[in-house]
Amino acid sequence: MNDPKIAYLSLGSNLGDSLNYLQRGIFAIEKSMPGIQHISPVYQSSAWGFEADDFLNVCLSLRTSLAPQQLLEALLKIEADMGRIRYQEEGYESRCLDIDILYFGDAAFFTDKLVIPHPELPFRKFVLKPLSDIAPQFYHPVLNKDTRNLLQECKDKGRLEKTAYRLFKNRSELFAQTNFIAIEGNIGAGKTTLANKLADEFNAKLVLERFADNPFLPKFYEDRGRYAFPLEMSFLADRYQQFTEDTTQYDLFRSFMISDYDIYKSLIFAQITLQKDEFELYRKLFNLMYKEVKKPSIYVYLYQTTERLLENIKKRGRDYERNIEPEYLDKINQGYFDFIKSYPEQNNLVIELGDLDFVEHHEDYETIVDRILKFAVHLPY
Repeated sequence: MNDPKIAYLSLGSNLGDSLNYLQRGIFAIEKSMPGIQHISPVYQSSAWGFEADDFLNVCLSLRTSLAPQQLLEALLKIEADMGRIRYQEEGYESRCLDIDILYFGDAAFFTDKLVIPHPELPFRKFVLKPLSDIAPQFYHPVLNKDTRNLLQECKDKGRLEKTAYRLFKNRSELFAQTNFIAIEGNIGAGKTTLANKLADEFNAKLVLERFADNPFLPKFYEDRGRYAFPLEMSFLADRYQQFTEDTTQYDLFRSFMISDYDIYKSLIFAQITLQKDEFELYRKLFNLMYKEVKKPSIYVYLYQTTERLLENIKKRGRDYERNIEPEYLDKINQGYFDFIKSYPEQNNLVIELGDLDFVEHHEDYETIVDRILKFAVHLPY
């Protein structure tokens, strides 16, 4: 085995969801050859050498025991897995993901397929600037100048802007940056199951709604008119107490928080179940409480059709849910969508579940995780 070396890589993309292509590329590098040390900020630049959409660019350092040619082959495979097609014609083209080896330790390496240091490095500001963020004093082994000097001397006049985005070496690090995710959905959508699975895999503090302990819930499904107000008031009191306790006390051994509900659901359900005068009284109290509770960084709503919801409710076999009517579920779905539309400034992610079964099929669970990560990477951290 070769002695580990520090390789410096440049990643760029200007097709499709460029930010996610970069993030997926970094995930793939860390998964196939763990050893990412540092990742630069993300920069946006004009296309270099041809007319095309702007690029997003990032540099990273990688500790690796692979030989240079082995590293190149591994990176080319990642490009291909992401959908990159390298054409044989000369010239530049747009690309979903481009990965270049800039340096490999202090080695100079020359073959027909690989030249290290990268021959275009001194002329590309969009590479030198992110590289200077992670290796400002690294010396070019041929030119004997460090990154800062190369950047100062670079004649590239292309447009280059630092963005507010950050990229992470693995999925756990990205989830950790979200701070607090709320998983919401209609009755039977699977929000508690998903919250549990995400918390287990990504080391999150789990905040679960204590609906099973509410003494009014079974009575409500038997006589809604009589028990609607005490049910909603008890839910509100319990959720408020739980949120103020659980979401303000961080667990040092957990990376972030995830809940299977957001306290705003109290107002959504109350508007459906309460009489007009009861709801107006309820809303006044709710508004006072809502100002004080922690808001999620990402609000995930799991949308499922009423037909599938009824099937899921039947499967879990709770006696007090056996009389839930389709119209009631329709109203809840509409209430959630009205809420989401009313708060466009909130980071809302609606996931249509359709035929996805993230309980029985791991690939469906991975689809959900991927949707959340693709959304999360676009948030400034």
